[in-house]
Amino acid sequence: MDARVTMVKRSTPSSHELGASNALRAATMAVVVVILLGHIMILVMTPTKVFRQKWLPKLRVDANSTFFGPQGVTILLYPFPILLLAVLACVYVHLGKRYGSINMGRELKQRLGIWKRPEMIKGLGIVSRIEVAFLAMFLALLVWSFSTYLRIAFASINPQSAAKVGEKVWEAKLGSAALRLGLVGNICLCFLFYPVTRGSSVLPFFGLTSEASVKYHIWIGHILMTLFTAHGVCQIIYWIVTDQSSQMLKWSKTEVSNVGGELSLIAGLLMWVTSFHGIRRRMFELFFYTHHLYILFIVFYIFHVGISYACIMLPGFYLFLLDRFLRFLQSRQGVRLVSARVLPCEIVELNFSKSPGLSYSPTSSMFMNVPSISKLQWHPFTISSSSNLEPEKLSVIIKGEGSWTKKLNHMVSSSSLDHLDVSIEGPYGPVSTDFLLRHETLVMVSGGSGITPFISMIREFIFMSETLKHKTPKLQLIAAFKNSSDLTILDLILPISTNYQLSNNFDIQIDAYVTREKEPTLDHSNYNSKPSIRSVWFKPKPSDLPISPTLGPSSWLWLAAIISSSFIIFLILMGTITRYHIYPIDHNTNHIYSMASRSALNMALICFSIATTASAAFYWNKKQNMREANQIKSLEGPTPAGSPSSWFFNADREMESLPQLSLSQSTTVHYGERPDLKRIMFEHKEASIGVLVCGPKKLRHEVARICSSGLADNLHFKSISFSW
Repeated sequence: MDARVTMVKRSTPSSHELGASNALRAATMAVVVVILLGHIMILVMTPTKVFRQKWLPKLRVDANSTFFGPQGVTILLYPFPILLLAVLACVYVHLGKRYGSINMGRELKQRLGIWKRPEMIKGLGIVSRIEVAFLAMFLALLVWSFSTYLRIAFASINPQSAAKVGEKVWEAKLGSAALRLGLVGNICLCFLFYPVTRGSSVLPFFGLTSEASVKYHIWIGHILMTLFTAHGVCQIIYWIVTDQSSQMLKWSKTEVSNVGGELSLIAGLLMWVTSFHGIRRRMFELFFYTHHLYILFIVFYIFHVGISYACIMLPGFYLFLLDRFLRFLQSRQGVRLVSARVLPCEIVELNFSKSPGLSYSPTSSMFMNVPSISKLQWHPFTISSSSNLEPEKLSVIIKGEGSWTKKLNHMVSSSSLDHLDVSIEGPYGPVSTDFLLRHETLVMVSGGSGITPFISMIREFIFMSETLKHKTPKLQLIAAFKNSSDLTILDLILPISTNYQLSNNFDIQIDAYVTREKEPTLDHSNYNSKPSIRSVWFKPKPSDLPISPTLGPSSWLWLAAIISSSFIIFLILMGTITRYHIYPIDHNTNHIYSMASRSALNMALICFSIATTASAAFYWNKKQNMREANQIKSLEGPTPAGSPSSWFFNADREMESLPQLSLSQSTTVHYGERPDLKRIMFEHKEASIGVLVCGPKKLRHEVARICSSGLADNLHFKSISFSW
């Protein structure tokens, strides 16, 4: 304990370092904002005559070279600025994680608080006013682009111009509108992959997490496929009415590949149909496997439009591809599953060995794969441990609800199991924990297994209060359960390795509601009378490693280096091949280098550049992680032959009496009723109350309606939902 306090004190930055960091972060933010505004301006101006007839021709003349060819301009306009933004965002997030965030003024916080109030919108669910405003601006961009494209295109269509090509006016307009629908759909494709890039620096720069951003991916995906489907249907109708049905089988060498577009659309439609809520909820495996068609969707899309035009959407997909490859590298390594706690309510807590250098914030999650159940399926779970309170352990709590989790629960509960192969991706979560300390009181509302993220928060508050002696908010946990057996999950609030005696400075109140039972079947004030929590101990393989940061403690700086170096390598390779291979073919012979070959070559170069740089960075940091893992093993000593009651994490202290009694004295169990959330929230009179909710959709909506009613200005709502 004292060593940890000393370590925290030593890592506290001086006022000079903090001031320099804040100045650098402010400058970085200013540059990123300028780049972002410039990128948005390019998107707004793209459909206009000014851009297409004045700006673009001039840029093509200025940027024309034998090294990059026609795609040099689009690289300059689209991938380069956004990848530079991502690199700067890495620096910004790194400084914030190391030295702390820039404090905003109270007035600005209050203004943002109003914009963050939840709104209930049918079809969108719970959204903040900021999200509604940005969605409206995005839709306005699409409407502006489509209307501008059509206005300029239709101005040149008249009976005379249509007759020259043997068409009627409406047919010419249909063909023009079909093309413009595809151009507008490409704007959606530019933004589609940012929300699902879990390790991206772009999301934390804007204060977002990958879990909370999945809904943006869903919104954009629906709009994208609506536009692309309309584009394909209108184009096919146009070919049929103008007797050009043969165009559907055309794969041009120098122009747009129609077959590529059709194959891309088919892959997109299969993903789209299986992603609707009803199908996704009832047949998750079908949705999961079908969604891997995104590879074919993107490949044939690039064959369809060519690499030069595809550079417009390349930045988002480039960052996603880089993140996906790093996740692949991480998932190849087995991790050390040390123990499990099995609850009588079909809940298990899995405890993994963790590198002390791995830090994560409360409410973080990780994706887990168990090859013995399915080699392809990955499932997200909220981390219930605190990286500060438990520096050598990472825990997740899993409730047996679906077929996959029930199989896992059965395997862990089996007395014959002494080892389980597990792979993980992550953890992922908020970079900062500042949101935990913004309010005087935190009201945490959970339903069922939705209590899991709040367990990690409570453990983090215990560390802040008992170790760092920081003042923490008053906590109230409102947990709703169906049956009294589910109450045993409250025993997981404290870790098995804890040796804390909670002081009076730690103010927590737990109200547990059992909705389907009107009277207690057990004496829940007596921990000895509860159904027992059974411990299961595993024997990890020598090749299993503790969970470590993929790119080391300075992961954001490593990510910045990978992004910049991989893109530079791609430019060098592409420029060299273009100058000494493609250029001579295009200019010195009667042949033309095909657009499909150029696209395939560029895709291969991008994959090669990302794979080499990411692999080098990953395996360099893996060597450092291996050294740390060997040190941990030497401290643990030899693995026992059997399944002892205590050989890791001080397991003999599993049921520490004093902390458990402290929590039991703060816990009230209510039977046969549901919590009166409105009354509970309005009883709090503090100036600032954070209201966090995690659980079923109905519960989240009820809490959101209370906070958005306007009857209490001191309620600040935040939903923690991991259901897509």
